[in-house]
Amino acid sequence: MVTKDKVQAGLEDFVRQGKISAADAQAMAEKIARDGRREFENASAKVGETVRDLLAFTDNKYLARLEALEARVGALEGHQAKAPKRGKA
Repeated sequence: MVTKDKVQAGLEDFVRQGKISAADAQAMAEKIARDGRREFENASAKVGETVRDLLAFTDNKYLARLEALEARVGALEGHQAKAPKRGKA
């Protein structure tokens, strides 16, 4: 993240060279930092949404597989429970 201090330090060279005034450098530093903070927040929000979407997709995908496996195991256990009874009879 870009901070006002980091930008202002970089702009100090321009002030020393007389290319911009100190007031202009400070205003530029504040604007760049503000814009950088906004961009960081937007990017963070997008990353958060993407991660939540991926987790939801993954959870649903694995939940469906887990339910299918549970059904298969239940069916197999049901067949095995019946098989010994038939064998004993």
